[in-house]
Amino acid sequence: MRIRPRQRRLAAVGTALLTVLTAAAALPSAAADRPERPHGGGLSATIRYTEYGIPHIEAKDYTNLGFGTGWAQAADQVCTLADGFVTLRGERSRWFGADAAPDGSLSSAAGNLSSDLYFKGVRQSRTVEKLLATPAPAGPSKAVKDGMRGWAAGYNAWLRQNRVTDPACKGAAWVRPVTELDVAARGFAISVLGGQGRGIDGITAAQPPSSTTTANPALTDTKKLARAASELFSQEDSDMGSNAVAFSGATTANGRGLLLGNPHYPWQGGRRFWQSQQTIPGELNVMGGSLLGTTTISIGHNAHVAWSHTVATGVTLNLHQLTLDSSDPTTYLVDGKPEKMTKRTVTVPVKGGKDVTRTQWWTRYGPVVTSLGASLPLPWTATTAYALNDPNAVNLRASDTALGFSKARSTDDVLASLRRTQGIPWVNTIAADSAGHSLFTQSQVLPRVTDDLAARCSTPLGKATYPASGVAVLDGSRGDCALGSDKDAVQPGIFGPAKMPVLKDAPYAENSNDSAWLANADRPLTGYERIFGTVGTPRSMRTRGAVEDVAAMAGQGGLTVADLQKQQFADRAPAGDLAAADTARACAALPGGTATGSDGKAVDVSAACDVLKSWDRTMGTGSRGALLFDRFWRRLTAAVPAAQLWKVPFSAADPVGTPNTLDTQVPAFAAALADTVAELRAADIPLNAKLGDHQFVVRDGRRIPVHGGTEGLGVWNKVEPVWNAAGGGYTEVVHGSSYIQAVGWDGGRCPVARTLLTYSQSSNPNSAHFSDQTRLFSGSKWVTERFCEQDIRKSPALKVVRVRG
Repeated sequence: MRIRPRQRRLAAVGTALLTVLTAAAALPSAAADRPERPHGGGLSATIRYTEYGIPHIEAKDYTNLGFGTGWAQAADQVCTLADGFVTLRGERSRWFGADAAPDGSLSSAAGNLSSDLYFKGVRQSRTVEKLLATPAPAGPSKAVKDGMRGWAAGYNAWLRQNRVTDPACKGAAWVRPVTELDVAARGFAISVLGGQGRGIDGITAAQPPSSTTTANPALTDTKKLARAASELFSQEDSDMGSNAVAFSGATTANGRGLLLGNPHYPWQGGRRFWQSQQTIPGELNVMGGSLLGTTTISIGHNAHVAWSHTVATGVTLNLHQLTLDSSDPTTYLVDGKPEKMTKRTVTVPVKGGKDVTRTQWWTRYGPVVTSLGASLPLPWTATTAYALNDPNAVNLRASDTALGFSKARSTDDVLASLRRTQGIPWVNTIAADSAGHSLFTQSQVLPRVTDDLAARCSTPLGKATYPASGVAVLDGSRGDCALGSDKDAVQPGIFGPAKMPVLKDAPYAENSNDSAWLANADRPLTGYERIFGTVGTPRSMRTRGAVEDVAAMAGQGGLTVADLQKQQFADRAPAGDLAAADTARACAALPGGTATGSDGKAVDVSAACDVLKSWDRTMGTGSRGALLFDRFWRRLTAAVPAAQLWKVPFSAADPVGTPNTLDTQVPAFAAALADTVAELRAADIPLNAKLGDHQFVVRDGRRIPVHGGTEGLGVWNKVEPVWNAAGGGYTEVVHGSSYIQAVGWDGGRCPVARTLLTYSQSSNPNSAHFSDQTRLFSGSKWVTERFCEQDIRKSPALKVVRVRG
């Protein structure tokens, strides 16, 4: 798209905005942006930027606050945001081609075409408009809708008044103004990520059978399908996770609460966090990280309470197996009565080709779906089909929940917001407050599948998948198998607040993406339905390490924010503590110091033995042996089932300490060691190389070492890097530690907060804030937050932007 000259743009749109006032005599290069001339009236906000490009946005009401937020997000992330709006309009095939793929931030669609067919269908059915029109509390509040309207106006105002410099979309015709509906549609997409968003390929591919085949050969091995469902909903390979811990005043130096939040989210694309402070004098004052394109603070704190989220184990969908009319596969039976499926015919324009028209099929339960990923097929035959129920498809309340958190004065207020709005789709909530209270709760919008309902109504497939994964497959032909309602639920078919796992005022409350069971190992949570998660089952290596760490911290007592900072970047590898010594001993015992690789060749591994023995068991940038153990451990755990890896099996009586004692006699052990040594030598990487020399990201043409480790190592500071042997090792991070906050209180008016946005505030390589916080992350350094007015004014980087539109 050709950019018009400034004066022509101003005349064409008749708007205005922006005055830059410097608050320091000499400003850094980040503050040297050209000033804009104020013009016009209408919406307005004041944005004060402090170090690292963090905006402090102040406005008189929610519409104007949304305006300032939309403007500031566009300034940092216009290309990423614009790309997401193309997705939400169902126009990816038009601009980028049908065969290309989205970035995965707004759904799991494998290609642009299936993404477009789904999101255009959402638009045509006016799904989001109906949710916006639903009165609160079942629908969004006026404050939230005002914020959405203002956000769209602020984003559009930035587009009108600025040239895009990010090469990702500079001059692109698909960077266009947005509406309140676009902003709301983003909230909808985020809400259904774990439900319809997970099944988009199967929804858009579902077509009536062309034959009279009644058999489902793909569904005969129910054990295999149960394993597939478990893997699909496992956090082990998820692109999102998190750690968070809240400490009560019983463990801290001053009797006040502490919170450490460490969400693990993608480093690129539309699911990045963006940091800001939002203020409406006398109404709201909150600071933290927001998911891009949203109007409220997702994870953050105010003067009294801090909160974080961790991706929960609750399964946010269920399936209904349909019995079809023998004469029409698009008609299904409920209590013997036929119901016709509803057709959604959607046409998608395709770049360089003909328009594509497809029909989707919808039922009382939701859309017909023919798969949940390649490993979980759900064939539509002449007699059977499957419908996907996603209760979050009528949930546009997450922003109201977040707004409630932002205004809370205690953990009780956080819990009250969850109970009032019931808007959280797929995360747990962990919180602490200045009075010394701690909170963990798995308050999610989940299908109301009780264990009793699953026992009565599961199909043969459901009898396998529900115990294994929490994925219920219910008999859709029976009216008595409907989900029903809880009296305290804000919408039908979901669990009410009384059924949610809650832990209040424990010395510590922690979660690392396992179920609620061990939020505190001394006060385990039980009694919830299987769909929420498991009880008495093995925990991940990261959960085990986290519980060990935080329990020891709580037992030590006298905790401060500095202790949270140490925990975040200790980079301890629990798998190394459990297995490195045994690995080194077994290595040293190999005859002749050689091991046979998977290719049958003998490899001299003797040099690896001492490296593993002397490794400090951390994933710090200076750690020698960390890379060697990392590559070995990935191979070994991929080849050996968890139940066969350890000599001492899991025991529910000691869930943190078991399983343990590595079985070095398994045949895959020597091969994994040989293959790892051969791999590193072939890549010209010394076995005792410093981790930071071969785990890094490149920003501004320079390598930035990255510490932390993969899921299987159990490191609190999780990073999932991309291996590129030819490029020198791990050369990029896909996802991991993102918006980190360590928050406490010291009795003064201002919270004590240290934060870090690991991938930095802007995705524009031309921005001064493209990699500044990434360099801090590399050095285990933090941003001292400027929450209170006097601290903002003292910032040496202060830049004031008054935005009007």
